[in-house]
Order: sequence, then structure tokens, then C-alpha cells
Amino acid sequence: MDPYQTDIPAAVDDPATATTARPLAAGVTVILGFLATLGDSPGVYRMLNGRGDVLYVGKAKNLKKRVAAYTKPERQVLRIQRMIAETAGMEVVTTRTEVEALLLESTLIKSLGPRYNILLKDDKTFPHILITADHDWPQVLKHRGARTRPGEYFGPFASAGSVNQALAALQRAFLLRSCTDSVFAARTRPCLLFQIKRCSAPCADRITPEAYRALVEGARSFLSGHSQAIRHDLTARMEAASEALEFEEAALYRDRLRALARVRASPESGAEGLENADVVALHQAGGASSVQVFFFRAGCHCGNRAYFPSHGRDAEAPEVMAAFLGQFYADRPPPPEILLNLAPAEAGIVAEALSEKAKHKVTLLLPKRGDRKRLIDHATDNARDALARRLAESGAWRQLLDGVATALGLEAAPQRIEVYDNSHIQGSDAVGAMIVAGPEGLLKSAWRKYNIRSTTLTPGDDFGMMREVLTRRLSRAQKEDPDRERGHWPDLILIDGGQGQLTSVLAVLEELGIDDLAIVGIAKGPDRDAGRERFFIPGREPFMLPPRDPVLYFLQRLRDEAHRFAIGTHRARRSQGLVRSTLDEVAGIGARRKKALLTHFGSARAVAEASLPELEAVEGISRTMAKKLHDHFHPEEREIRPE
Repeated sequence: MDPYQTDIPAAVDDPATATTARPLAAGVTVILGFLATLGDSPGVYRMLNGRGDVLYVGKAKNLKKRVAAYTKPERQVLRIQRMIAETAGMEVVTTRTEVEALLLESTLIKSLGPRYNILLKDDKTFPHILITADHDWPQVLKHRGARTRPGEYFGPFASAGSVNQALAALQRAFLLRSCTDSVFAARTRPCLLFQIKRCSAPCADRITPEAYRALVEGARSFLSGHSQAIRHDLTARMEAASEALEFEEAALYRDRLRALARVRASPESGAEGLENADVVALHQAGGASSVQVFFFRAGCHCGNRAYFPSHGRDAEAPEVMAAFLGQFYADRPPPPEILLNLAPAEAGIVAEALSEKAKHKVTLLLPKRGDRKRLIDHATDNARDALARRLAESGAWRQLLDGVATALGLEAAPQRIEVYDNSHIQGSDAVGAMIVAGPEGLLKSAWRKYNIRSTTLTPGDDFGMMREVLTRRLSRAQKEDPDRERGHWPDLILIDGGQGQLTSVLAVLEELGIDDLAIVGIAKGPDRDAGRERFFIPGREPFMLPPRDPVLYFLQRLRDEAHRFAIGTHRARRSQGLVRSTLDEVAGIGARRKKALLTHFGSARAVAEASLPELEAVEGISRTMAKKLHDHFHPEEREIRPE
């Protein structure tokens, strides 16, 4: 008997990865076929399933030796055995060095999210401080998102609050402008920021270009970590001004020094001497991991954030740490120093890869004593507390999901609940919203907004809107995941509404040929009284849950969250509509011409009432465009005007 002719079951604790059982021998045969073509060079390999989805991304110093290990699955843990059994193909990319392979591996894992890799689920961007370089008088401002604007970016900061505090202190210390270029160009006298000593007023020529450049250079040096030199320079200037009896000037330098002291102030023990560094601590418990990251920039504690990498229960802490560092710094520059509470796997290669990415030396440190050790211990305590809270919340969620299954008569606890609601005002700006929840809580990355597209619906037709939203959602699921193997299908659909909404959704399911989804409608009680909701399930009489049932509170919370999300989406869309101008309806009127017209006339209404000669007088408006505008707002004159 073939020793590999064994069916490997899907992971019991991860229904999203469930696949049809497949013998190990099939995967081993596929890997052996590719092994014959591999050389001894470093590189990155990808394991693919029958649909072409990436199961696993790995790197190797020697591709042939590394991949050969998968041909002996009896030496692998159960998770890797399942991956081998699913493998139906492989892709390989060779690199010049192992460091290049590690960098490529981290990038691919971050972008592809293979189910058998350790994954850092981080969809949030960090705010930075930007000193612009596309203007003669640079700004200092907060920036989040893609770095498309020319300039120097400093950070990251863990929250908008921390970056706002740093910006306020920097403005007091270096007096750089924060206004937009259009406001800067329009001003002829200083604004309030100049009066409260938070700007040097370059807009009103209150400072020379040379002096302003010196301020910019000082801010750049401070944010780059040279804070001591800046402080010594300001102290010397203050003392010189005081000795020259220039007390007002000395007071300005004193205030700037105080601002720098505030931006450097940190409550963290052990932060002394840290200029640009990250403190990373990992804690494992219950088969899960928590990573706490403290950010220090320019000697300032810029906040902290907790992460919970996704991995199998057999993943070791050094392996998780190495994967975290690679993916965390895949899309952000690493600082010169990274303090760790444990060494990552292949620490030398990781440090070399981070140094190559950062274009400067990156040192991984494991403090053993002193202030830095106390700081690491503090971060570790935070990681431990964060993981304990998450495990407790996860356990509570799982208990509630079990309760939902019992209360609603489901066969098993739902792993993915989708909740739908609509929002509109008399049919205008109608939107649908879907929120998603699972064993780990609210899965906000899976939430979706739906602008109602149908032009045949009667304004305010909630049933029709619900039909459109569910049709679009489920037909896309049928197209993208027909075998329901990617975890994209709901186990339970909750509808905010009663029998009418439920009937409209059931019609959608019948039209799409879907007959195995659990659908529940939640109707508000009399006078919209929370706690007296009625539940509608196909084939059952409407019923109510006990007023103090935790499952009732849980379902209410999901319903209210969907309602809040729908209303927020509707308000955002309505706000966009309110800022639209009647000028947007005229073909050929772009942002520049629109601005010129509004600047000249003051309002869109005045533009509509303007005569043809008045329109021609606007800079940038040709006779042809003026005629088009006039004809648009005066169609009756266009009909009788001779050509």
C-alpha cells in the first residue's frame, strides 16, 4: 500500500479552508514533477491548488533542497500535510540572493494572502508628517495614504491624535506654514496663526526665504532624529539674544525650546536615548499570537498598536516574529533600530533584508538589561493583555454564535453572518449596506456599500432595493466562488425588516437557484421598541426571543450596526450631491473653468443669469464656451436665435 495514499481532512477549526479530501500521493507527485526542474539557486516558490489559487508562498536559499522536503510529508505537521494534499501546481521565481528571496516572499504574502502562510491582517495605513517639496515655501502637514506628493515623509504615528499633537508642537517650534497653497496665494496679511506664534507668515513676507529655509531644515533635522543638535542651537541663540538684551527674541527661542520639550516628552520608562526605533514584542497563548509595536520617532513616543497575525496552532514564536517583521515592513520603511523581546527565525537574513529595503543599516536588538529591557517588558505586558482581551472576546462571540444557532434553529454555529439594510430619503440617494460578522467579531474589511442603480424602482421601494442588493451580492458570489470553498458565502443572512423584505429576498434566492442559505428577517417591535423584535424565518411562525436573552442583544447589535453603516453611507453620498453645482451639468466645464466662473460671478446662480457678453469677459472662457453656457441656461433663447 502506498504510504501516502491517505486522505487528509480539512481543518476542523477553519471551515473557510475546507476542501474536498485529496490523497497526499497526488500532491507529492505534483511536487516531484517540479522538483526535477529546480536548481540550487535561491528563490521563491508558490504552491497552487486546482483553481490556481495560491496556497503557500515560501523562500529558500536552495530551492531544490527546500522543495524536496515536501516530498516527505510524514515529517511535516498536519497543516502542511493538508497543503501538500491540495497542491496541484507550483510556480518558482529565482533570485540572486536569499535576501532578495525574503523580500519577495514578504511582498507576495502581503499581496496574495495565502491561507497556509502566517498572515498579518493589517489594512490600516499610518499617518505621517509631510514636509512638502513642491512649493517655494514648504508646508508641514499630516498625510495618510499613497506618497504621491513630492516631499519628505516622517513617521509612522500610531494614531491621528498623536500626529496632531506632534504637528502642533512642531508649528510652535519651527513656525512652518500649514495652510494650503491656494490660501497662501490669496493672503496679503498674516492670519491668526502668526499672532499666536505658530507660523512665521511667509505669505505676508514677514520672513526672508533664507530664514524660512533654515526653519525647514531645522524641522527636517529634528524629525530625522537630530533633536539634540537642534536644542543646543536654539539654546545658544536664546542665550546670545539674552546677553544682547534682545529679550523678546530670547523669549521666542525659549518658547520654541519648550515646544520641543513637549514633543519629546514620553511617559514610557526606558525611552531615553531612543531617537528612531520600533519596539516589537510578541506573546503567544492558546494557539494565537499578539504583537505589540511601540513607535519612537525623533525621540518622541508616537503611540502603539496591537496586531494579531493569523497562523496555525503549531506556529513557533520565532517563525511568527520573522513573518511579522517581513510583512509589517513590506510597505513601510523600517527605522535604524528595532528592539525585540525574542529573536526571529533567520535573524541575520531578516536584518539584512530590512537594511536593503530601508537603504540604511537596520539593527535588530534584544535588550537583556537596563532601561531598554524595561521598555521591552512593558511592550510584552501590553501584548499579553491585548491577547487575553481578544481571546476573551473571541470566546464570548463564539458562545453567542452557538446561541444564535440554537435560537434560530440552525444546524451549526454560523461562521459568517451578513446583515443588510437600506437607507434613503424619499427614494433619493438610495444605498444598500452589508456588514459581516464571524467568530472573531465584526469583519470590517468585508463590509460593502451598494449604490442603488435601478431606474425603474418606485422611490422608497425598500423591497425592490433589497432585491437589487441581494441579487448583486449573491450572483457575484456564484461567479467568484461557485464551489463555496473560499469563505465568501454567508452561513446566515439577516434582513432588517419583516415578512415583506423576507419575501423579496426569497424571490432572489429562487431566481438564482439557491436553496440552502439561512435567511432571517428582524422586524422592529411596536412603536419601534427595542427588545420586542419579531423574527421571521421561512416555514415558521414569527416569534420573539426573551427580553433579556443575550442572543437578542447580540442580534440587535448586528442589526443596529448595519443600520448605522447604511445611514453613514447614505449621508456621505447625499453630501457629495449637495456640493455639486449646476455647472457640473455643462459639458466642457472642468475644475479650472468652474473655479474661474465662480470666482468671477460669486455663485452658480449668478452664472446662470449672466448675459453672453458677461460670460465672454471671464478669463479662460472662450466665445464658444460662453455660448454653450448661455444656451444651457437659456434654452428658450437658443431656439429662436438665428445661426
